Amino acid sequence: MKPFIYTALPARIVFDAPVVTALRQEIEGLGCRRALLLSTPWQARAISGLADDIGNLAAGVFDQAEMHTPVAVTEAAIRVANEVRADCLVAVGGGSTIGLGKAMALRTDLPQIAVPTTYAGSEVTPIIGQTEAGRKTTQRTLKVLPEVVIYDVDLTLTLPVQLSVTSGMNAVAHAVEALYAQEANPVVTLLAERGITALIRALPLLVQAPSDRNARAEALFGAWACGTCLGAVGMSLHHKLCHVLGGSFALPHSETHTIILPHAAAALLPGVPGAAAILARAMGSDDPAGTLYDIPARLGAAMALREIGMPHDGLRQAAQEVTQSAYWLPVEMPQARVLSLLEEAWHGRRPQAVCV
Repeated sequence: MKPFIYTALPARIVFDAPVVTALRQEIEGLGCRRALLLSTPWQARAISGLADDIGNLAAGVFDQAEMHTPVAVTEAAIRVANEVRADCLVAVGGGSTIGLGKAMALRTDLPQIAVPTTYAGSEVTPIIGQTEAGRKTTQRTLKVLPEVVIYDVDLTLTLPVQLSVTSGMNAVAHAVEALYAQEANPVVTLLAERGITALIRALPLLVQAPSDRNARAEALFGAWACGTCLGAVGMSLHHKLCHVLGGSFALPHSETHTIILPHAAAALLPGVPGAAAILARAMGSDDPAGTLYDIPARLGAAMALREIGMPHDGLRQAAQEVTQSAYWLPVEMPQARVLSLLEEAWHGRRPQAVCV
């Protein structure tokens, strides 16, 4: 076994707990009394009800979180936090809401409790992505890592089926890239394999029966495992592509991850045979890149960038942005090859088999 370094992140995980009871206990456990609850407009009614449920521990609600964490929205939320004298943040929702909580914590140092309702996994990472003037930037700092994460399976039972699929594939992407990350280590590899297996097994089941609590619990566990991988090691080509496409072209986050993943995997897996073998085992397939395409396609997900609003004349700009900034790659990816990858993803073609 090769030498390695693994740093465990300082977060408290409360899995499959009723959110109202757990939230009261965790707010008080942080020594706080005035929580600002965060959500998107889509979840405004639910967040208002949750504020009522926790009573005087809720200082206020901000329900304007947006995709890709625009700086202007963060600044508006901080003004509300100051007005209600919030002493902690409670982000209830998917990556948009949890990203807002992180962005606020970065500027205010307020402690955070994350209550994820999708499978994005960002709740267990010290990574923040923010958008300003059409550009998305990311940074890694423990200042944005939530102190507590509460996973209540019941909150995911009504997650729309198609969002469940793309959110789940978004989580799988974290673990796939962790397998060939520069900082890959045995602990993260075990989590990655387990997380991929859990989600690949759960997603078809919850499409057939969206209220299947066992399938939802398995998917949520897989999301935690995959998200933990994202928080522990650096990512590579797939995440760089998705950040550029999301930040510069306002593409929907989980759908973009779902479309790009099989193409990024097909590009990189031949150069990392050890990671490819583990991914093949986790997915039960000797063509893992193709299977990463087949599963969401079979479950009804859009598999072409053109279907989610990507302009064809923006592909060259995206390829330029991806290759202009430095990031680690296990194989060489010149701009022409990145552009070819994006072209395939724009048309929604199944990647050529990468057999293991």
